[in-house]
Amino acid sequence: MSAVSRRNSILPVPIKNIERELICPICKELFTHPLILPCQHSVCHKCVRELLLLNHEDSFDAGSECSLPGSPGPRSRVPSPSMERLDRLARSATLQRRSFGRRGSISSPGWRRGSVTPRITTFPCPGCQHDVDLGERGMSMLFRNFTLESIVERYRQAARAAVAIMCNMCKPPQQEATKSCMDCKASYCNECFKFHHPWGTPKAQHEYVGPTMNFRPKVLMCPEHEMEKVNMYCEVCRRPVCHLCKLGGSHANHKVTTMSSAYKILKEKLSKAIHYLISKEDQVKTQISHLEVLINETEENGQLAERRTNEHFERLFETLQERKFEMLRSIEQSRTRRLDQLRGQVDEYQGMLENSGLVGYAQEVLKETDQSCFVQTAKQLHTRIAKSTESLKTFHPVADPSFDEFVLDTSREETLLKELCFGGVPDPPIIDLSRSRVYNEGLVCWQLAEDTLATDHQVLEYRRLGVEQDEEGGSRWHPSVPVYGSSTVVCDLEANSLYSFRVRSCHNSLYSPYSPEVTFHTPPAPVFGFLFNDKCGFSSERLTLSKLRDSVESAAGMAFLLAAERVQTGSYMGLDYIIGDTGISQGRHYWAFRVEPHSYLVKVGVASDSKLLEWIHNPRDTSSPRYDHDSGHDSGSEDTCYDLSQPFTLLTVGMGKVFIPKASISSATVGNDHGNRVLPMPQRIGVYLDYEAGRVYFYDANTMRCLYERQVDCTGTMYPAFGLMGSGKVHLEEFITAKRLSYM
Repeated sequence: MSAVSRRNSILPVPIKNIERELICPICKELFTHPLILPCQHSVCHKCVRELLLLNHEDSFDAGSECSLPGSPGPRSRVPSPSMERLDRLARSATLQRRSFGRRGSISSPGWRRGSVTPRITTFPCPGCQHDVDLGERGMSMLFRNFTLESIVERYRQAARAAVAIMCNMCKPPQQEATKSCMDCKASYCNECFKFHHPWGTPKAQHEYVGPTMNFRPKVLMCPEHEMEKVNMYCEVCRRPVCHLCKLGGSHANHKVTTMSSAYKILKEKLSKAIHYLISKEDQVKTQISHLEVLINETEENGQLAERRTNEHFERLFETLQERKFEMLRSIEQSRTRRLDQLRGQVDEYQGMLENSGLVGYAQEVLKETDQSCFVQTAKQLHTRIAKSTESLKTFHPVADPSFDEFVLDTSREETLLKELCFGGVPDPPIIDLSRSRVYNEGLVCWQLAEDTLATDHQVLEYRRLGVEQDEEGGSRWHPSVPVYGSSTVVCDLEANSLYSFRVRSCHNSLYSPYSPEVTFHTPPAPVFGFLFNDKCGFSSERLTLSKLRDSVESAAGMAFLLAAERVQTGSYMGLDYIIGDTGISQGRHYWAFRVEPHSYLVKVGVASDSKLLEWIHNPRDTSSPRYDHDSGHDSGSEDTCYDLSQPFTLLTVGMGKVFIPKASISSATVGNDHGNRVLPMPQRIGVYLDYEAGRVYFYDANTMRCLYERQVDCTGTMYPAFGLMGSGKVHLEEFITAKRLSYM
């Protein structure tokens, strides 16, 4: 017998030995109606539906039928390693729905923006952790894994060999089925099969197999074109497709092959791979033996490490107990000595009282009438009384009741104990303040030490200061899920609150010490996401917009010089305005940006749609400060109507300074003191608009210190507004634009 023949003779494997291949990675049970994901892993239909958190039923039959007999009932779900990530994804999608809900009152000038309803169609594959995007069709684009389903059915039959499949047509008592019709999708005994499939009728041509509970369609249908049979195989997507998919569908530019060719090639590859594995059976057994030895060594070495660690801590405990005993004994000795001294002094002073002690004794001596005896006793007694009299005049306790010299400072030792770790623990990471941004959601970034050990992941912890007290009286820390990068996003932060963050690394289940804590102050409102508008009033001649529309630059070029020439004739140069592509008609919103320090003049703030039309179609002078109530000029005319609510508010920024309008300074400090009105320009500037209250605030976005606030008329739709003159550049915060960019 040849080697191939010998191998073929052992290919059949007992069906009970392959149970581990038939378990769903999510529910940890046998597959029920498994679906094939784009990454070629299989997951139960019900598990996929639960992961997507759909509010409505998706099409059940992914390429075949709309209903299935014997659908399983509710099952208990066993958490898998990927469930935390799946739950996090679901929470993120919920936040997306909330975010879009808040934008229902937001509009844009000059064009219509389609309504976007986010739908959760992405989740990480529990097998390979790659993100799976099901697109608009959701689960209906997935094929059922009928091959795996048949194998699971055979396994179930082998597991319950003593339980027969009964005929679906017999009247009680039912007979054991001998055949199952794939066309009728029912099982029959011999008599019922002959009765329902008589010779000479179309039913006699039905396909029948042995008794089974798994009825799959005879032809696999395309999930995208439900009336078309799959007859080709896409080599790019690695899935069956129909001719319509190739002609004008999503696989039009993909390389495809015929189904028969794909069947032949894949079956040959699979057979060769199986033959190779079987030929290496001895090698596999050797490696299994080696792994079992490693398992034993791991168990023994782990127990040894536990014993050694216990010994080290026992020695530490013994040392602490010894030091504790010695220090408590020193305190006790000092306390006893001081008490003896003070009690002796009390006895001495008790003797100074009448009819007691020394005074009483002296009174008795005075009764002595014999002069010789009196003199003999009185001399020594007088000396004692003189000492008592002197101590009475200069009273001073003989012992200090304070034990300040026994105060123990263990802060250094506590720090050392907290940092106590094994030799294989990496150094703690350091939170990068320059890249971290915290709003109602926080983007926290960190850096690892250059010479640190390799890490498996990092864990970020955060807490809101001043609330959520734990048992020790401090704020409770909230840990994040493991992070496999250098940054993570923290959601659902409270507005106008102070948060503390720390992070630590993990390697082989060993955690590093925590990084130094850093604090961030959240803004008073949720982040308002927008990009610069490249349509409404945008001047491409004088303004340069970035490709992503998240930064704008004004260059002092030829157009600026030509405008400056007209100053001699009494005309003035105008600001070049640009606004956000999204407006605000209700709610509270916050956004932040950076103005380049070299910028000559930049106006930042908010303006209504009516005011924007006036600025764009009827530009006004900006060299003259009198036209703008927010200019901060010392002209008295601007103060006369400053308190009136205007449909805009713009703050002047330029040449590394922020100019606070004059009327916002108290009358006691106005005068000619410009020091209170000219502030250093913050690295980041924040704007907070409360639409209902009709008020706008300007912040130093790094410290959340309010620089300036005033009333604003919010009767129309308000837009973030920027005006530039001369050389200048404005950058929107990356985290604010991230959401908008992700949907473009």
